[in-house]
Amino acid sequence: MATIRIPTPMRTFTRNQSEVTASGATVREVLKDLDARFPGIGARVLDERGAVRRYVNVFLNDEDIRALRELDTPVADTDRLTLIPAMAGG
Repeated sequence: MATIRIPTPMRTFTRNQSEVTASGATVREVLKDLDARFPGIGARVLDERGAVRRYVNVFLNDEDIRALRELDTPVADTDRLTLIPAMAGG
């Protein structure tokens, strides 16, 4: 299973866990499994069309998935996904 790092604003969905695991062969499948394990978090990451929300960045290890194959990027059990919501303010 891949490890997913959960940002502080989304930890209410993961019972305050900063890291959780989920399974899947692609980023899309891992995020689907993450939402099945922790209902509600998927809507914070994916929009109604199933695309990653504009204000959320998803990294596979240290690479932005937008520079890879986006949601179709392959994921190995030893990989780490990091969810990073955009921050605004000044």
